[in-house]
Amino acid sequence: MEIWEVLLVGAALAMDAVAVGMTDGMAEPRMPAGKTLFIALMFGTMQLLMPVFGYYAGGAFVSAVAKIAPWLSFALLLFIGGKAILGAAERKKSEAPRPVGAGKILLQGIATSIDALAVGVTFLATETTVGLPMSVEWCSFLIGVVTFALVVPAVCLGKKAGDGLSGKAELLGGIVLIAVGVKILLEGIL
Repeated sequence: MEIWEVLLVGAALAMDAVAVGMTDGMAEPRMPAGKTLFIALMFGTMQLLMPVFGYYAGGAFVSAVAKIAPWLSFALLLFIGGKAILGAAERKKSEAPRPVGAGKILLQGIATSIDALAVGVTFLATETTVGLPMSVEWCSFLIGVVTFALVVPAVCLGKKAGDGLSGKAELLGGIVLIAVGVKILLEGIL
């Protein structure tokens, strides 16, 4: 495995985080820059930690989690998206959408990075066959950096779209979160 392949793996793993980050930006179009960076940092950190955990846990634990991972991600994103949709339905048109909280961001980070556990096992297998270009920690660090780098502009883009969508952003964001959950579930069971 080469460094460019690790970067591609990072980009592929980051796509769910990018979509969710964009919905956070849509839900809170006036989000301060520090919060944008916090979201990207949280998602990048979760994408960094999961492959390391998968690598060290090896096949035993990860194979058990891999079976339920799509369902777990789906359930978390369904819960978060459902709450957003209900919040949008209950909120009066004149009310501003609720800011995206730290707890929600943490749950989103976990939900979008569970699949990275399997990448850690893949790194373990790759290391024993063809080798990794660097330690698993550095490979995972690259994945986290790629995620961070992709999520920042995604949140910013979502903020711009959220301004234009006005009161519908939270509803649309909830629908997107559920759609990402369904995508993860379908990829996992097919």
